[in-house]
Amino acid sequence: MSEKVWVFAYGSLMWRPDFPFLEMRPAQLFGYHRALCIYSVRARGTDEKPGLVLGLDRGGSCVGRAYAVAPENWEDVRAYLIDREMTTGVYTPTFLRLVLDGGERVDAYCFVARRDHVQYTGKLPDERMVELLLQGVGQHGPATEYLANTVAHLDELGITAGPLHRILDKTLATQAGG
Repeated sequence: MSEKVWVFAYGSLMWRPDFPFLEMRPAQLFGYHRALCIYSVRARGTDEKPGLVLGLDRGGSCVGRAYAVAPENWEDVRAYLIDREMTTGVYTPTFLRLVLDGGERVDAYCFVARRDHVQYTGKLPDERMVELLLQGVGQHGPATEYLANTVAHLDELGITAGPLHRILDKTLATQAGG
């Protein structure tokens, strides 16, 4: 492999990539959107009390970040990403076309939600999402912390995430007893 490889980040990879990269660029993926559509049974929940995390689901578009990885680091980064994201096989790792800031089009490694997987939630009512977020605590901490960090970083990057804000606000209000 002689060219850099791009990785698309739409959730925690945006604020915690934990792999070496050459550059990070704003990017948009068409045909998929960021959704709280994955039951988390390891990182942000357990089998008994699943949490809720993001996946790329069909339809719409998603603004995130693209990381360029040096060709000589790609196999190690890919192995790291598989280990991090694929513990239960809920995503399909695949290359999809992104549009980088400035209009350049690149193929990027993405993790798309598998709709046929038992952890795929489909579209849940807000109240159910709030329940899952409040109960979910896993190896990487509470699901509420995951959502709050993601929303904060989306805000910091100037990425509009109205549905995530709505769910976070409802979750925090419920947590506070309101």
